Amino acid sequence: MARFGRSKNTDNTAGHADGFHPDRRSLLALGGGALLAATGLRSAQAQDYPARPVQVLVPFAGGSASDVITRILLNRMSTALGQAFVVDNRPGAGGNIGTAAAAHAAPDGYTLLMSTSGPLAANKSLYKELPYDPLKDLAPIGLFATMPNVIVINSKLPPKSLAELIDYAKGHPRELNYGTVGVGSSQHLSAAYFEQLTGTELTHVPYRNIAAYTPDFIAGQVPLGFQLLPNVLGLIKSGDARPLAVASDKRMTALPDVPTAAEAGLKNYESAAWLALLAPANTDKAVVDKLYKAMIEAVNDPKVRALFVEQGAEPLVMDPKGLTDYMTTETTKWAGIIRKIGIEPM
Repeated sequence: MARFGRSKNTDNTAGHADGFHPDRRSLLALGGGALLAATGLRSAQAQDYPARPVQVLVPFAGGSASDVITRILLNRMSTALGQAFVVDNRPGAGGNIGTAAAAHAAPDGYTLLMSTSGPLAANKSLYKELPYDPLKDLAPIGLFATMPNVIVINSKLPPKSLAELIDYAKGHPRELNYGTVGVGSSQHLSAAYFEQLTGTELTHVPYRNIAAYTPDFIAGQVPLGFQLLPNVLGLIKSGDARPLAVASDKRMTALPDVPTAAEAGLKNYESAAWLALLAPANTDKAVVDKLYKAMIEAVNDPKVRALFVEQGAEPLVMDPKGLTDYMTTETTKWAGIIRKIGIEPM
């Protein structure tokens, strides 16, 4: 009866038709050589990068402030790197659709992402599930601009300063309406944060878009806003809106006479939409470094900086490590605020 089991192999050539049996040292040498070859190939590819046009997913509609500012940046990066950077707008689900598409793209440097504080931080608490993990599925390249929220009030209302607005709101609880482009938007979270810090009670009026909100603001039906500057710059210039404070640690270049919230007496109130460039996780570090260098050169270009300011953005650079840390901090910050105001995850 045949028996099957492990037999001791005494023939060093067994299992190798050519009679060659590599020892451990030989295998290690072969493995090391393969690794060096692969590393050399990646290095050569990074040196030649980009060899073809680069697709940049923007998870918001074309013509939006973030889209326009991103195109300004990419135009200058294209000049520096000698290849076109082609914007592909993928709006929807608060920026989650486009961000997820980039997170799951091939990490070859030819699909990048411009995303913001919503998809990269706040949305983790606003949605029950995200189809991506901002900190695990993406490789930060750098932050390149911020758009602080600006507190504006209809110029026909009495408050002339932030302190007067707080007093007015406390004297008229839930009577002061503010408009946003939806639950969980930058404007909504900025207003909710303001209520927490000041002990005021305001009434939230969400709109489908900023164009629907503007007439009601002018008419005085929804006379308060915690808006990004591009949304209200025209109203400020026309005199329909009075800017009371900027929710940042520095005054905005486009509004040099408007104090920061801290200068106006409200400490620790900082709220902004920030714009960052990222790649899929596992993108070659040499490619990330090359893109970061081109991004810095673009942001430091006086013409680019001037165009950013025209669009209501402040040029600001963070490197990959700084952006990673900032994403972590912002995620924690907005999670606490969202929990306190009781927004149920969608």
